[in-house]
Amino acid sequence: MSQTGGEFVSQFVLITDFGCHGPYLGQMHAVLKTHAAHIPIIDLLSDAPLCNPRASAYLIAALSNYIPDGAVFLAVVDPGVGGARAGIIVESDRHLFVGPDNGLLSQVVRQSSGCKAWKIDWTPPQCSSTFHGRDVFAPIAAKLANREPFRRVPIGVDSMVGFDWPENLHECIYIDHYGNIYTGIKSCGIGSDAVIKVGAHTICCANTFSDRLPGELFWYVNSCGLIEIAANLNRASEVLDMKVGDGIAL
Repeated sequence: MSQTGGEFVSQFVLITDFGCHGPYLGQMHAVLKTHAAHIPIIDLLSDAPLCNPRASAYLIAALSNYIPDGAVFLAVVDPGVGGARAGIIVESDRHLFVGPDNGLLSQVVRQSSGCKAWKIDWTPPQCSSTFHGRDVFAPIAAKLANREPFRRVPIGVDSMVGFDWPENLHECIYIDHYGNIYTGIKSCGIGSDAVIKVGAHTICCANTFSDRLPGELFWYVNSCGLIEIAANLNRASEVLDMKVGDGIAL
């Protein structure tokens, strides 16, 4: 991809902690549709870990692997909005990413070779101090898609917040609709004989849900390549009393 977004942009991909209710997600859509109406918008994840860019960073990196090339990711998990943190653009070999420099985009860089990054040096004439997703990041995503010029400053990817975070995060990073527990551990190099320990529970591997009895805990490689903990026909998060940020032993 080129610095301005490649030959074409296939879609906008939104990852936020806004939730599906309330006005915030809709306002982001409105900006993108106003400035780049020809490009489809995918709400990939609207319930990213609340105000938790660290956990969300590992989710974004894993999920982006399964999005067709040429997307502009608009990622907003931004508890420091309006403060000292910068806004940045990251270009990988497949996608562009726009969001705050608070660690949220750090693992995209860690998993991709030859990434480039820029600090956003642009603000609109009117800008809310608490909603940069709408007023800064969404317009920048549209400008990238349209190849419109704007002020930005190259930065080294090793200067990004979170660049020194571990490659694998031995924590719960997300709990899905079924109560399954995503971890920040990539499956590469993890054998099926590995066991996970959470409190008094020792959890073994299974290939899929039906390989275990109803209610039985197991871990498996999920659809985006991360180690996930589940319980057949039950909510593993409740069985284990786990929340985002809780650690696991592998």
